[in-house]
Amino acid sequence: MNPESRPPDSRHQRPEGVTDTTVEALGALSKALETAERARGALYDFHQLTGSADLALDNAVRLLRAAGHGPHADLVEREILGRNVIPGHWTFQIVEEYNATYYDVFRTIERQIRLELAEGRDHLYEAEMKAVRRTEGHPDHTAE
Repeated sequence: MNPESRPPDSRHQRPEGVTDTTVEALGALSKALETAERARGALYDFHQLTGSADLALDNAVRLLRAAGHGPHADLVEREILGRNVIPGHWTFQIVEEYNATYYDVFRTIERQIRLELAEGRDHLYEAEMKAVRRTEGHPDHTAE
């Protein structure tokens, strides 16, 4: 990377004294946080899909009863409807624990490190990559 040739926009310029290795380390930390963000999104997908499946059981139970299969409807109601997905927990509790135990801590520490090492500036690595890869004068490649 050669950020001196075409500097990034002012919000993404590295502070004085921040080394290439520090920018690379902050980029790696940011990428790890983005991966945790994706995992969190998948966890919310899991939460919503499981909840939707549980709510859909109401219709299955109703139809089983309407078809004269009361014992099967009772089995679904008793063994599946409202069941914990892991002992003692519904999916919303898993999401809450993930957020409190892992995600919130991760975000806080990532932010703290950016503040201490780069005056809180985000995406320095990517901004410098953009600066190197853009075509000067092209309207779709502007810095700002």
